[in-house]
Amino acid sequence: MRAFVFDKYKEVVHEADVPEPVVGDRDVLVRVDAAGVNQLDEKIREGEFKAILPYKTPLVLGHDLAGTVIRTGSKVQGFTPGDRVFGRPRDGRIGTFAERIAIDETDLALAPTSISPVEAASLPLVALTAWQALVVRGKVQQGQKVLIHAGAGGVGSITIQLAKHLGAYVATTASGKNADFVRDLGADVVIDYRSQDFEKELSGYDLVLDSLGGANLEKSLRILRPGGTAIGISGPPDPAFAKKAGMNPVLRLAVTALSGKIRRQAKKLGVTYEFLFMSANGHQLRKIAALVEDGTLRPVVGKTFTFDETPDALDSLAKGGINGKTVITGA
Repeated sequence: MRAFVFDKYKEVVHEADVPEPVVGDRDVLVRVDAAGVNQLDEKIREGEFKAILPYKTPLVLGHDLAGTVIRTGSKVQGFTPGDRVFGRPRDGRIGTFAERIAIDETDLALAPTSISPVEAASLPLVALTAWQALVVRGKVQQGQKVLIHAGAGGVGSITIQLAKHLGAYVATTASGKNADFVRDLGADVVIDYRSQDFEKELSGYDLVLDSLGGANLEKSLRILRPGGTAIGISGPPDPAFAKKAGMNPVLRLAVTALSGKIRRQAKKLGVTYEFLFMSANGHQLRKIAALVEDGTLRPVVGKTFTFDETPDALDSLAKGGINGKTVITGA
């Protein structure tokens, strides 16, 4: 089976012939019709998440897909051959940059019928991130104020739409050239990060979704109201995540140290910092699919590449300048 792999951390991906997926009793074998490309793919290849996700190489990358069910395991009840599905394989079982993949049935949902496979493949990871940040963690309510950084990107473009659907007053950071684009998605306030300082422009926010980390995260704490929450998806990981991930005591101590500074700053300001490493969830994807079907959420695909161009698709992430998601069409 054709797939794109990397042999060692920091090495480029290349095409390889890999074994066919093993289909367990509760697995669904899916032909990959399209695969979304995410920053997480690059961070794994660079070795940034080796402590959190200790994958063995060679590794097939890819965290998003839309595809067609080929066959199902003996205990699968929710899917049948021919179904059009989309999903984000769980950690430890990624690999959508391939012709086929076996996925646990609980990580899949029927794809929205109103959009193309390319559009469906752009959604799972970013839409689940948005859902888990705003609905599960943030419990965003009507009238609350939410700041979403990098609003024109893959995560930002979906999170703005979901926040608006939840009734929030939405601010976002973006380049000036993308101001109209993010307003069209639902942003009420647009801060041009090249010419404006969001810390001077915003205050009293209930929630911040930060995808940049570092100084940007520290500044984000200061625009929150007392009791507000900053959710970081680029890190640093916090003790709650380390515990949930089942890390050994040494790693848990290391993670605690990594996030110590930002957590102390948050406590001093009377706010909270939480790290979110999104997880696969077919049930949540079904809710997201319903929002796509009724027009509440619309996928944003900025660029597509063919399967043969997978290395170029990954390179495009570093170059930036693409609104929404980059998607690879199936082999």
